[in-house]
Amino acid sequence: MSKYKVPPKEELRSKLSPLQYKVTQEDATEKPFKNEYWDNKEEGLYVDIVSGEPLFSSLDKYDSGTGWPSFSKPISDDSVTTKKDRKLLFMVRTEVRSKEADSHLGHVFDDGPASTGKRYCMNSAAMRFIPKDKLEEEGYGEFLSLFK
Repeated sequence: MSKYKVPPKEELRSKLSPLQYKVTQEDATEKPFKNEYWDNKEEGLYVDIVSGEPLFSSLDKYDSGTGWPSFSKPISDDSVTTKKDRKLLFMVRTEVRSKEADSHLGHVFDDGPASTGKRYCMNSAAMRFIPKDKLEEEGYGEFLSLFK
C-alpha cells in the first residue's frame, strides 16, 4: 500500500490552482519560460503536486532550452509511467504520468543528454519542489543521501 494518497476530484479542485488542475487532470501544458521551475537551479526533489510522490531530483535536471523543467531521468523507473499520446495531429508523443496519482506531468523525448538520451520535459504546475534542506522536515529524509 502506497503512502502517497490521491485526494478525491472535488478536493483537488479546491487544493490545486486552476492551472495545476488543468495540467494534472486535463492533460494541459503550461507556457514555456513562464512557469515556476524551468530555471530553478536549487538542489532538491520534485514531487507530484497531487499525491506528493517523488518524481525527479535536481541532480538530473538540465537546461534543455525549451522553457520547461527538463530531466535526464526520473528518480526511479517506478515513479512514472508512460503512454502513447496521439492528441497532436500527425504526431505521436510519449506522455509521462505519475504512477500513484496518474497525474499528467509532461512528455519524454529521445533528444536528451548522452547519459540517458532522454529528455523528460515536465510541467512545473504538475510538481512541487522541496529544497534539499527541507527534505527531512517534509518527510522525504530518505532522499538526502542522493545529495552527498
